[in-house]
Amino acid sequence: MRALLPFLRLYRRHPWRLGLGILLAIATLLASIALLTLSGWFLAASSLAGVAGLYTFNYMLPAAGVRGAAIIRTAARYFERLVSHDATFRVLQHLRVYTFSRLMALAPEQLARFRQGELLNRFVSDVDTLDHLYLRVISPLAGAAIVIGVVTVGLALLDVPLALLTGGIMLLTLLLMPPLFWRLGSAAGLAIARRQAGWRQQLTSWISGLAELQIYGAAPRWRQQLDREEIAWQQAQQRQQRLQALAQSLLLLISGATVTLLLWLAAAGVGDQSTPGALIALFVFCALAAFEALAPVAGAFLPLAQVTRSAQRVQEIITQPPAIRFPPQPVVSPSGAHLELSHLCFSYPQRPEPVLQDFSLTLQAGEHLALLGPTGCGKSSLLTLLTRGQQAQQGSILLNGVPLEHWDEVSLRQRISVVTQRVHLFSQTLRDNLLLARPEASDAMLSAVLEQVGLAHLLTTAEGLNAWMGEGGRPLSGGELRRLAIARALLHDGDLWLLDEPTEGLDAATEQHILSLLRTAGQGRTLIMVTHSLTGLEKLDRICVMDQGQIVESGSHAELISKAGRYWRFCQRFAL
Repeated sequence: MRALLPFLRLYRRHPWRLGLGILLAIATLLASIALLTLSGWFLAASSLAGVAGLYTFNYMLPAAGVRGAAIIRTAARYFERLVSHDATFRVLQHLRVYTFSRLMALAPEQLARFRQGELLNRFVSDVDTLDHLYLRVISPLAGAAIVIGVVTVGLALLDVPLALLTGGIMLLTLLLMPPLFWRLGSAAGLAIARRQAGWRQQLTSWISGLAELQIYGAAPRWRQQLDREEIAWQQAQQRQQRLQALAQSLLLLISGATVTLLLWLAAAGVGDQSTPGALIALFVFCALAAFEALAPVAGAFLPLAQVTRSAQRVQEIITQPPAIRFPPQPVVSPSGAHLELSHLCFSYPQRPEPVLQDFSLTLQAGEHLALLGPTGCGKSSLLTLLTRGQQAQQGSILLNGVPLEHWDEVSLRQRISVVTQRVHLFSQTLRDNLLLARPEASDAMLSAVLEQVGLAHLLTTAEGLNAWMGEGGRPLSGGELRRLAIARALLHDGDLWLLDEPTEGLDAATEQHILSLLRTAGQGRTLIMVTHSLTGLEKLDRICVMDQGQIVESGSHAELISKAGRYWRFCQRFAL
């Protein structure tokens, strides 16, 4: 239950809307009770008055009351739904934005333990489940408590013992039934939350890997596993529905027993009257209507275990302190990018062996550097440290003489243009995916940069920049994705360019064109290029060969060839 406290505090942001929703719910319940109570008394009193009382019995006032209660109930119900759902959606909107902002603040290593389908399930399904907290728990309980008090006071004006009996039974029902069915429904609620999350994860994995599953003939087996998870989820839902039916049946039984008891006790008279008359109908119909108001309360706590579990799953994300923190103050620094890396030591939490150990490197502003080395020697990890995607355990990184930890996020992101190994395209238009790098860019600028990277053919289609890229850029080849990432880097035009395998997947002619473009467009920019290809390296200012997290050779192409060391051996193998 403690997991719900942070989310209960969110309701403080919209107290008037939520409070108004509860008041309208109470007005709706009281109007329904008044409608049935007044109608029952009116019919009974009219019957007792008969034809003889045609001129003495006031028919107009009760009839007006019935019509008024009906109108109030209809209007209050409409506005209660409108206001309460609007308030709930506003709370969920804030929660979703807050959750996403917390996700964005986490380092990649903090999110690595969550699968993508699991993150999506927590962000969408678990957050949506929290709307039960207000709509199915808080509002019905608050409304029922107020209604019990109003009904008891109203009936006490006619007969105090009967009023206390009715109110007491309703209050005991309100106090006992929700906790009872919360205990009975906890297992089913937890099972629903767990099975729903598991099913969504498997479904996401099945959809994303459907092509591979079909190719290797594993789709039927995976589908059977998905079906088993869905059946288990449906069985948990069935158990919860059975408990909901049991709660309603028990409430109906209590209601019937209360009405029978009231009939028996009221038969001896109501208040000062020795014969109950039409008042017996008033008490009976009032009790029936009041217990109908308790209907949402009977199983109100049934989904509470599911809501609590969803709250815990969301909290597991949003309560994590960010591993990487950025200062709020902007950094004042001259243009250009001068880098000093001193004695860096870095290792991943999942890997005890060091990725970088006592690594030092200095780059002058405008220098172009290539990093070579076997897979796993720390090249890509070094780029991650420069973007502050990770934090080194030891050592320092200075950008223009300022420690990287002192740069605010906006200034740092503006200074750096990055091309990663894995290029991600959003399921948006070509224009939208390019505008990520420079939101103010015009269509002419976007078209020009596409022509620069050899993607002008994308503009020849009928859609042009409005072409839909689909999930992950499926219409594009791997080489086209790579060139689109380079187009983003050109648009962003930072002072420091970090390129991780920028020519991977490109043919020889396109590779030469891209490397020439990077050299030309990168004039005056500091450039670090991680690569396994030796093409065009002779035109860079410096080449560093890495192994086991350290630089083992450094120099220009000619200098390293003359040393006949590792770089020379790389060139010999590349020539063969």
